[in-house]
Amino acid sequence: MRVVFMGTPEFSVPTLAEIVAQGHDVAAVYTRAPKPAGRGMTLRRSPVHEFAARVGVEVHTPRTLRTPEAAELFRSHAADVAVVAAYGLILPRDILDAPAHGCLNLHASLLPRWRGAAPIQRAVMAGDAESGVMVMRMEEGLDTGPVAMAERVAITPDMTSGELHDRLAPVGADLMARALAALSRDSLSFTPQAVEGMAYAKKIEKAESRIDWSLPARHVHNLIRGLSPFPGAWFEADFGQGRERVKALRSTVAAGSGAAGAFLAGDLTIACGDGAVRLLEVQRAGKGPARAADFLRGVRAMPETAA
Repeated sequence: MRVVFMGTPEFSVPTLAEIVAQGHDVAAVYTRAPKPAGRGMTLRRSPVHEFAARVGVEVHTPRTLRTPEAAELFRSHAADVAVVAAYGLILPRDILDAPAHGCLNLHASLLPRWRGAAPIQRAVMAGDAESGVMVMRMEEGLDTGPVAMAERVAITPDMTSGELHDRLAPVGADLMARALAALSRDSLSFTPQAVEGMAYAKKIEKAESRIDWSLPARHVHNLIRGLSPFPGAWFEADFGQGRERVKALRSTVAAGSGAAGAFLAGDLTIACGDGAVRLLEVQRAGKGPARAADFLRGVRAMPETAA
């Protein structure tokens, strides 16, 4: 089939790679424009852009699709279908209607739960026991279209959002490949989403990433793993070099109790409002991630509390 692919982050790359590997004619790739990154703030192309350039596919990086010129260019690709995976721009009606078979979206949740921008992180932060990927036909509403295919993935108790992301990406690539194969045979059918169970996965805000130790241990643990590796849940404490911000990247619910924020042992076990959390991997500002044992070897003094 003749495909226009629309995606931006690393999550999208396996799907594009699988579409190419299956022999589909990728007419063009749409991705977000390069952004300044690194200490030198040089423009950095998205992971999808980098992959498309390596395989010789035409790349477009419009800042909006809501112009007559953008619609005309999109129609000129004469696509049978557009495949969208974490693209990052809203598709207006002119774009949605351009491909002969419309636009298929690969969404990283079990719709209607977690419509929106951060479905993987929100699922982990909420303590969900499972997630998944779905292929849906796009409408003008936010992730409201009918669903064609789905695959479920278990979320284990200590799994981070990064680990779930890495599990869902190849599963999604395979699912979309099967959906395109069915579409080419005119055998891809769609079912409206359920009415009940909708939850909105809003973008992660900076204020959410500070750990509130007064919450129950399970909530704190879910926040830590839900925000790992990015942006990272954090707290402040003085480990003998002045008060500093430390990111908590990996944790587990632990035995123990005490005043919220109190360090309970010589390791990184910290009391919560109910129960305790033991930090297994942390990161100091300007440093790389470190296992708790390695971090503690560089500590001058253990604090009494974390804030």
